[in-house]
Amino acid sequence: MNAPLDFELARFNMIEQQIRPWDVLDLEILELLGVVKREDFVPPAHRALAFVDMEIPLLEDSEEALRTGQCMLPPRIEARMLQDIAPRQHETVLEVGAGSGYMAALLAHRASRVITLETNPKLAAMARENLQKAGLTNAEVREANGAGGLPGEAPFDLIVLSGSVTQVPRSLLDQLKVGGRLGGFVGAEPIMRATIITRTGESTFETRQPWDTMVPPLMHFPEPTRFQF
Repeated sequence: MNAPLDFELARFNMIEQQIRPWDVLDLEILELLGVVKREDFVPPAHRALAFVDMEIPLLEDSEEALRTGQCMLPPRIEARMLQDIAPRQHETVLEVGAGSGYMAALLAHRASRVITLETNPKLAAMARENLQKAGLTNAEVREANGAGGLPGEAPFDLIVLSGSVTQVPRSLLDQLKVGGRLGGFVGAEPIMRATIITRTGESTFETRQPWDTMVPPLMHFPEPTRFQF
């Protein structure tokens, strides 16, 4: 008979063996990863995989979940993005792609308010329940197509894309405050880059792409126009 998983030891090993080696050295981020119980945001069938360096499917059909990007990202990728976008206590955050609510929970601990958008009704309900169980009252889940953002409640201090897009729609960038940031993953196989875009003026933006990775796509985002000859 297998011994029960020691979640605290697994969490410690995740931080020390996966996340620190990926240049996540912000002590507040590392402490937060020890506070937010990642295993509580994983479907029960995959709870033993909560701290493994892999994408965890969030739907009963695991193949469909991975194909359509409806999964939790590996811990090191979430942690590195959280460090790079640097949410602050006074900020309002829009997340596109709620998934199970885990990234929204991390953001809610660092920011004033989080609105997270999810197209899949089952995932929206899962994220809402998980955030409520975690006692986070400043994170709100809405069932909506996040590709258009939330113009009625813009501007935002921070927009987070919890999946990849081939290009960032200008309509999302226009929903940032001046000085606000958008963090996401931009590109297509075989190259995607973590991308941080800062709005520096009414019509000016600054882009950083500090590291490469591979991340499943967000649903319903427009593909770039392809020329036909």
